[in-house]
Amino acid sequence: MTLRFDNKVAVVTGAGNGLGRSHALLLGSLGARVVVNDLGGSGSGEGSDAAVADGVVAQIKAAGGEAVANPDSVTDGDKIVQCALDTFGRIDIVVNNAGILRDKSFHKMTDDDWDLVYQVHLKGAYKVSRAAFPHMRDQGYGRFVMTTSAAGIYGNFGQANYSACKLALHGLSQTIAIEGRAKGVGSNTIAPIAASRLMGTVMDEKAMDLLKPEVVSPLVAWLCHESCDSTGGLFEVGAGWISRVRWERSQGAYFDPAGFAPADVQGAWEKINDFSDATHPASTAATMKAIGGNPHLAAE
Repeated sequence: MTLRFDNKVAVVTGAGNGLGRSHALLLGSLGARVVVNDLGGSGSGEGSDAAVADGVVAQIKAAGGEAVANPDSVTDGDKIVQCALDTFGRIDIVVNNAGILRDKSFHKMTDDDWDLVYQVHLKGAYKVSRAAFPHMRDQGYGRFVMTTSAAGIYGNFGQANYSACKLALHGLSQTIAIEGRAKGVGSNTIAPIAASRLMGTVMDEKAMDLLKPEVVSPLVAWLCHESCDSTGGLFEVGAGWISRVRWERSQGAYFDPAGFAPADVQGAWEKINDFSDATHPASTAATMKAIGGNPHLAAE
């Protein structure tokens, strides 16, 4: 059975190339009306070119779909959402995909390197999502997909700015998932490994050939579909592989909250780091439950 998006309106940011282009083309081919957003700047954030988004719109229309180009910066997220409302009358899906790189080792990173990556990745996703969320909430339906990366989950040399913003996007997604659940609004995060102009700066041509953006987009489309009830999830995806990532926590060690010493922590270090009987917390409630299990508290 083909999953369709008829009568749904999707905004895809950074949709002029790579992953965003692939997402927009797939959603358009499945009946979604697509706002193809792309400033048309370089991979490091300079310049603009409205023709980048226009080309993807032309492809969607040539295949029989509906789409409109939007050249606004994601930091003007309200304008992007307003474009969807003015053109199609509603907004149902936001895929936050836009991104740039300003890679430098941490001791050489400038404030400009940090600020521009933050503006595009994290503030941009916030601005678009914040503008879309009230409309989704009012209509009782909406889907967000945030784009993190392995660098966000695990860190990566030379990408302190990118890694910090990418992991923050998952935090944003999890809170939107919590606040939107009762109103039919879901949010998930993907960590794609895919050929793109950004990935081309850190991967060779042979690896790029194996990592087609087109094999990431089916996961994005599924997470955007009304029949998908996943929310708050984090998924790694690439080269035909999809996996869910979750937190793992050791049982830990308990100390007397009335006071304990660094040497006590040293003595319990092996137990603190023992994952042989790990749990998988999914909320702050699980943290409070673990803290409440301190036997020293019961003794008092």
